Amino acid sequence: GFERLCMVLQGVQSNYDTDIFTPIIKEIEVITNQTYGKDPANDIAMRVVADHIRAVAFSISDGQLPSNNGAGYVIRRILRRAVRYGFTFLGTQEPFLYKLVKVLVNIMGPAFPELKKQQNLIENVIREEEHSFLKTLDQGLVLLDDMIAKTKGKEIDGKKAFELYDTFGFPIDLTSLILSERGYTLDEKEFEKAMEQQKTRSRSASEVAKDDWVVLQQSGQQEFIGYDQLEARVDLVKYRKVSTKKEGTQFQLVFNKTPFYPEGGGQVGDKGYLEVPNGDVVYILDTKKENNEIVHYSKNLPKHLNETLTAVVDAGLRGRTASNHSATHLLHQALRQILGSHVEQKGSAVHSDHFRFDFSHFAKLTEEEIGKVEQFVNARIGEQIPLEEKRNTPVKKALEEGALALFGEKYGDKVRSIRFGESIELCGGTHVQNTADIWHFKIISEGAIAAGVRRIEAITSDAVRDFYEEKNKLLDRIKSRLKSSGDPVKAIESLQEENSKMKKEIESLLKEKARNIKSEFKGSLEQVNGVKFLAKEVDLDAAAMKDLAFEMGQEQDDLFLLFASKQQGKALLSCYISKGLVEKKGLNAGQVVRELGKYIKGGGGGQPFFATAGGKDPAGIPEALEKARSFIS
Repeated sequence: GFERLCMVLQGVQSNYDTDIFTPIIKEIEVITNQTYGKDPANDIAMRVVADHIRAVAFSISDGQLPSNNGAGYVIRRILRRAVRYGFTFLGTQEPFLYKLVKVLVNIMGPAFPELKKQQNLIENVIREEEHSFLKTLDQGLVLLDDMIAKTKGKEIDGKKAFELYDTFGFPIDLTSLILSERGYTLDEKEFEKAMEQQKTRSRSASEVAKDDWVVLQQSGQQEFIGYDQLEARVDLVKYRKVSTKKEGTQFQLVFNKTPFYPEGGGQVGDKGYLEVPNGDVVYILDTKKENNEIVHYSKNLPKHLNETLTAVVDAGLRGRTASNHSATHLLHQALRQILGSHVEQKGSAVHSDHFRFDFSHFAKLTEEEIGKVEQFVNARIGEQIPLEEKRNTPVKKALEEGALALFGEKYGDKVRSIRFGESIELCGGTHVQNTADIWHFKIISEGAIAAGVRRIEAITSDAVRDFYEEKNKLLDRIKSRLKSSGDPVKAIESLQEENSKMKKEIESLLKEKARNIKSEFKGSLEQVNGVKFLAKEVDLDAAAMKDLAFEMGQEQDDLFLLFASKQQGKALLSCYISKGLVEKKGLNAGQVVRELGKYIKGGGGGQPFFATAGGKDPAGIPEALEKARSFIS
């Protein structure tokens, strides 16, 4: 409606002629060197790109990143459709959509300040998505072309299309669109059949057989008391038997009340045990929430089902899990302060021995940034900040007080907020009473998990002590191996320097050997159909074979060389073809090594004038050398 209103007010014939889209289309013209209005197919492509970049940019600014499921997958499909139109109709081989974001921000930023605020994130997410999909697109189009070439008739096998989708990640809607443009149809029934077969395989692997519930007593609303106590007298309300391939037979138990925290909000469920009046113990292996009920998993049932039981949470596991959960809040605060307010939590997994935290950010964290984050969190731990917990607070009031709400998370009318100093978040998980209880915080890894999404894995409490103890043991082993009681870094640097010298000496010897071989091989060249041909096994590594080939190529024209070598139980092939032969006879070294690679049970590739292959079967070298002649015969 907004675009149509602009069209009427501005007196133009199309939404895309309004000042919402024309600046974007002009920028597309500049980037692609295409002119809008000359070719109908190109015009459609430009309009698709202009429309889609706007939709994607606004979605990312609102916090929805591209992903493989839910709303994120819709965004990814929209973005990929724009990439494909640019690739097919506008000749774009490199990421270009992200360059349009600045134009969009100039147009709409004044009215939508969050667009300008998140510009860097939007550009980086789109660029990464483009880069990733262009690789898939390039490979997928080659495979799709091959599929079409091998098809008799105008209908493409659905199983083959599913393989393209399942193995190579090529979107099926894109396959259908390309086939339609080329006058082909897709056997959708076969595709759906292949898809259903895969789902069936997946379901059978994780299938759960459930008996009916055995109800022992009618009970009202189940009460969770685990924020305040780790032990309680409980009555068993109902139970049932469940079976899975992974866990075997277990029982699900529901009590009238429970101190066990169920898996949720990224935090694992509690473990513990039930004390039975006769002295028996029933171990609780996990706790989950199902249909708004807290369900406890055990391998066996209490002998007397109607007796009151004592439910005891494993305090050690709960304490370490709470330590890690509180650390995620401090980490979130640290990242927003150090990296910027664009950082938003995108997921978490809180266990007793470690936790991971996913967040929106467009670049790898530097060592300096990681150090600052660790210092920030450990400083908050050192300040011994007490927990301020508020329960059953109206969600509006909690947000007004500054609580962070996670994008995409559903909250009720009443919420629980967790505050440690300046860090305040809506959260239903378990937490320490004071940041001092966390003891220490350490990041053990940081990396990308999706476009614009990073993941930090970290540890706290006892796990940090164990981490440093293991590092000290490793350091002692290194010192022992180095036979050095002093600075191991200096000892390693000395070894590296010595190793570098030896490598240079070996390279020098191999080059000398290659020069000697070159003199010998000059007299071994055969004339075959106007080509100087040589196929030989040599005792050289890959670098030396390349040097030998290029040195001979500088001295000889019309040269076709194939060298083979055995190195560390593997086979290597190097093929050199003079540029003149590549142009005159259409020979291609990359094609040669791809064909010959099968004899050494491997593969390879490269440029038309030089290519290499590697394989695991040196026994195939003689046959590969023999077959080389066939390319010029």
